Amino acid sequence: MKRFLAFMLAGAVMAALAACGSAASEEAVTEGEAQEVVTDNTEQADVSEQAEGGNMLVAYFSLAGEQYSVGVIEEGNTSIVAHMIAEETGADLFEIEAVEPYPTTYDGLLNVSRQEMAEGARPEIAGTVENMDDYDTVFIGYPNWWGDMPMIVYNFLESYDLSGKTIVPFCTHGGSGLSWTERTFAEITEGNM
Repeated sequence: MKRFLAFMLAGAVMAALAACGSAASEEAVTEGEAQEVVTDNTEQADVSEQAEGGNMLVAYFSLAGEQYSVGVIEEGNTSIVAHMIAEETGADLFEIEAVEPYPTTYDGLLNVSRQEMAEGARPEIAGTVENMDDYDTVFIGYPNWWGDMPMIVYNFLESYDLSGKTIVPFCTHGGSGLSWTERTFAEITEGNM
């Protein structure tokens, strides 16, 4: 229940953070998406209160490079949102990076991501969160690829025992929403209990 509540509250935080970002950040986050504006920040306060009293981590996977319909970006959208969350909450940051870098061209990335999904691959992650036990709340961000999380995010979730932690997933996308990734996310993290 705690995980699902955290997820629902995360959506409100993401919309509120996107609405509060600078013009440059908003431009990069939108990437062709419609922006939501939150006029009642009560839900955002609920997430902050839930996270208080413990150490927090924002772990995220994000890619820069050529993007659909916007050209080349220097910082990935999920990275921008992850940094906004860390700034608002005081959380530590951990970037989920692949040992073998992903292509920076749009078509190249499409091909690699399709192949990884078809194979159920678990790309190797460069680095680890050495002190995961120290965190009470973990925000985990990822882009929506083909209606799912990137396979490297599966590897991250399967690499740690997240039981007893408040998990707050967040997702960036070009219009397809969460595509039920929250259900997959819940299944994987529940397996750690």
